[in-house]
Amino acid sequence: MGTGGGVVMGSERDDTPVLITAAEPSHDDQHAARKRKYITMMAMRLPCFALALIFYNVWWLALGFLLLSVPLPWIAVLIANDRPPRKAEEVSRYQREPRAIEGGDHQVIEG
Repeated sequence: MGTGGGVVMGSERDDTPVLITAAEPSHDDQHAARKRKYITMMAMRLPCFALALIFYNVWWLALGFLLLSVPLPWIAVLIANDRPPRKAEEVSRYQREPRAIEGGDHQVIEG
């Protein structure tokens, strides 16, 4: 005797459909966004070097731009490798209304 709804008795897997209206972006989209962040951060390093060359006469300003460019690769890697936090909310599952003639609360008489 089979069960309705695609549920297998004795199995811990729940095969009911998951509502995906508030689903997270795909892994490919997340990866592309992290790559864009990394490229942007590393691209900010080039103007720092250029500004240090432009202001080489003002040693403290040139040194400031160079010191600013030193931690940028480390920061870029940390930001690029950081995934968005996972949501700890419960999965929203489709609940269909029972359409049986008889309710589920009745006494069973075994013979």
